[in-house]
Amino acid sequence: MDLREESLYLAPLYSRFPLTIVRGEGVYVFDERGNRYLDFASGIAVNSLGYAHPKIVDAVTSQVKKLTHISNLYYTEPQIELAKRLVRLSGLDKVFFCNSGTEAVEAGLKFSRRWGKERGKYRFISTVNSFHGRTMGSLSVTGQRKYQEPFEPLVDGVTFIEFNDGAALEEELKKGDYCAVILEPIQGEGGINPARREFIETARYLCDKYDALLLFDEVQAGIGRTGTMFAFQHFGVKPDMVALAKGLGGGLPIGATIINNRVAETLHYGDHASTFGGNPLVTAVANVVLEEVESLLPHIRKVGDFLGNLLRERIAPLDDVLEIRGIGLMYGIDVKSNARNICERCIKEGLLVITCGKNTVRIVPPLIIGEQEIKEGVYILEKVLKEGSG
Repeated sequence: MDLREESLYLAPLYSRFPLTIVRGEGVYVFDERGNRYLDFASGIAVNSLGYAHPKIVDAVTSQVKKLTHISNLYYTEPQIELAKRLVRLSGLDKVFFCNSGTEAVEAGLKFSRRWGKERGKYRFISTVNSFHGRTMGSLSVTGQRKYQEPFEPLVDGVTFIEFNDGAALEEELKKGDYCAVILEPIQGEGGINPARREFIETARYLCDKYDALLLFDEVQAGIGRTGTMFAFQHFGVKPDMVALAKGLGGGLPIGATIINNRVAETLHYGDHASTFGGNPLVTAVANVVLEEVESLLPHIRKVGDFLGNLLRERIAPLDDVLEIRGIGLMYGIDVKSNARNICERCIKEGLLVITCGKNTVRIVPPLIIGEQEIKEGVYILEKVLKEGSG
């Protein structure tokens, strides 16, 4: 493949690594020359069951032969089944399906405004360093100036507070015109920053006290990534809404916004919609993903602990490393040297890792990864970090 063709035919929006991936198997991917790479990135936390998982292959093959799309003007069995699963697993009440993370967040924002309209509430509270998407609504609640500035003016009515600052949250909510607080239980793109339990508990308490909705963005942290089906389950707190995408489709594009009845009761025909959302193909696959991930949760917790311990043992003491944060199979390593350069050097050694935050190496492998493969990847990363600081 001639990499120069990208600049001829594709919009100049991505800074790609100089690597062409042609296939994947399990937790490995292969380039056009047949070189193998251990994947610690999962297509940005998407490929939850790795590559060419037999049950996903079977689900795709079977559903393509029957029905891929018919629109939401009609009923389809895979969509109803997936909604039932998500309601059961989340403890919430209703589901809206769409096609991506930013769409799932946008739906949550619209539903919040709809709920708040008759209450005279329309504003949102978000957090500094958050990331909620790239469309105008989700971008407006994203707490990173580098993403927002080129597209201003954005949607108004958004206030940002520091992450984990419960006092600042109350100071804003008491003003009375906020319809919702949007939070990532673990900030993903912002650098893998887990929320403190007391902050999440405080957010729930304050939203109830001041009559605002609590919307969790679990586009990256949800669907088993942290060792529980939803990241909010680590905190013993239930949101009014949760936005999902990435790992839910196991590689196919899907988004979902799960809501409670308090929100659902304010929605009416025509308030929101998606032509492709919840189509039979992606929902058939997502049903398989949820079934597999639910059974994998003990494994994810086990290998997640193994990964965390190995990172603290082998990576944390290195001169180039500033801090390690994470939970389950979602870790960030702050480094002194250039994180992008570290990722490029890891590729040469047969490992895919990606960046996030200001200068963080992100580790989000497929949920099926084993301890031996974790060792393999961490040892490669250790070698690269040692060479960079030596």
